[in-house]
Amino acid sequence: MERIHDFLVNLDRFIGGHPWFIVLLLGTGIFFTIYLKFPQFRYFRHAVRVVKGKFDKKDDVGDASHFQALATALSGTVGTGNIAGVALAIHLGGPAALFWMLVTAMFGMTTKFVEVTISHKYRDILPDGSISGGPMYYMKKRLNIKTRSGKIIRIGTWLGAFFAVATILSSFGTGSLPQINSISTSMFRTFGINEMYTGAILAVLLGLVIIGGIKRIAKVTSRLVPAMAIIYFVGALLVIGTNYENIIPSLISIFSDAFTGTAAVGGFLGASFAFAVNRGVNRGLFSNEAGQGSAPIAHSAARAHEPVSEGLVAILEPFIDTIIICSLTGLVLLSTGVWNEKIDNQFQQTDMVFLEGIYDDSNPDHKLQLVDYLQNGDKGILHSGSIRVENGVIASEVTLFNARSIAEDVRIYKNGELYSGNVLIKGGKLQDEQGEYTVHGKSLMHSAPLTTEAFTRSVMGGGGKYIVSIGLLLFAFSTAISWSYYGGRAVTYLFGSRYVIYYRLIYVVGFFFAAFTDTTIVWAVSYITIAIMTIPNLVGILILSPEIKRTIKKYWVDFGKEWPGVKLPK
Repeated sequence: MERIHDFLVNLDRFIGGHPWFIVLLLGTGIFFTIYLKFPQFRYFRHAVRVVKGKFDKKDDVGDASHFQALATALSGTVGTGNIAGVALAIHLGGPAALFWMLVTAMFGMTTKFVEVTISHKYRDILPDGSISGGPMYYMKKRLNIKTRSGKIIRIGTWLGAFFAVATILSSFGTGSLPQINSISTSMFRTFGINEMYTGAILAVLLGLVIIGGIKRIAKVTSRLVPAMAIIYFVGALLVIGTNYENIIPSLISIFSDAFTGTAAVGGFLGASFAFAVNRGVNRGLFSNEAGQGSAPIAHSAARAHEPVSEGLVAILEPFIDTIIICSLTGLVLLSTGVWNEKIDNQFQQTDMVFLEGIYDDSNPDHKLQLVDYLQNGDKGILHSGSIRVENGVIASEVTLFNARSIAEDVRIYKNGELYSGNVLIKGGKLQDEQGEYTVHGKSLMHSAPLTTEAFTRSVMGGGGKYIVSIGLLLFAFSTAISWSYYGGRAVTYLFGSRYVIYYRLIYVVGFFFAAFTDTTIVWAVSYITIAIMTIPNLVGILILSPEIKRTIKKYWVDFGKEWPGVKLPK
């Protein structure tokens, strides 16, 4: 598992974690924002009216209403990224990472508008009358190249197939694995429910929902999304209100550190500007999926006689998902101070590393060494060999580094009992092939457990963790539902609709097993699948930018004729 994790992390650094990916993602959003003259601001009010059904027609073709398509797409984006993903971004990059998540969302509103518009335009109506759409369809229909001799170079066909395969992989890496993993972890931490039981129950429920296709999915998500948003919104406001004196300092830290990075504070060892941008953009994409090409699959099913109105609906997604919900989570984490506080918890194997010698995070020289290790992976400070443990306490000259912080009050257990004896360490990692050891202590935390801890720092007290658990359950489960549809449409594109049932069975089985798989491995998988799905979609919409602009211009001309009494956006 350690080798797999290291491979995935290195692959992520080369793809989604590399500066060129950030330039491509943000650059595309910035380009379309300028090219289309800031549509996320000019068309926002009109988009709200479209969602309300103000301009619907009886003969519109599709499987879902504008609101149901928005709810389905939102249920695919509002998930662990809003609870666990924000916590992970701040854990890695500090408050500055939240700023870059918001920047990504602002430009992502335009990117969503564009990708949904062009995908809806080239959707297919299947023989059974249902709708199938997404970026793979516009790629196939518009990106093939015809030479002067009449020969067709099927670049678009191959690009569409690549995107469809990436969508299937991402349905596991984004929609299934991290969602149930976060749910089961939260349920275990809050209620003590075994992760396997949580996985089994929810896998059965997932199967019952997704077997009904988009119409049942749209019906379920249109009820789940508003309910879960209200529950989480009220809980977050209670936490922020309880810690009202920290609201202004928290806001200042988000913006003041945006272009400098976050300095070391508490157990947090600091993060450079480049790292904060990288993690903020990456987590922002994971949260709202702008540019990833997933939401267009849901929006393609919407009832509309032309594509731009559905693109307008999509503008609202990053706003709701990231600018509202992720900002709330960020303020909860910052105002309570849990993001840089060492908290007693059970350590995960992939978060732990043993360092040679004794380190003190109050020592400036030691901090520099640890920061260098985090940034460059200096393996020279990793311990190898046996260490002595006496009644659970480490007696050797080593430091346990957990979740990017120096662990304190460490206790090692074997089969549930405080351990005394020797423990073998290789390359900084505890050798525990049988899973006999558990390690507890104080360290920084990340992902869903960190947000859960933050929600207890309010007038709700320990009851706050139930808000996170319930919110996470609803958020993540609805995300898994939506992504099963995305993956199913990709299977339909590649192999035909008769193979979708086999995909759904595999999807449900994977959902079950991910409930008790190491969290760090799961997140590493999600990083990579996001990137390999995003790249071909961004390239595709950039190539088709002139057509997209013409399509939008035609929409406003036709709209003015159909609705002469309605004031058009300037």
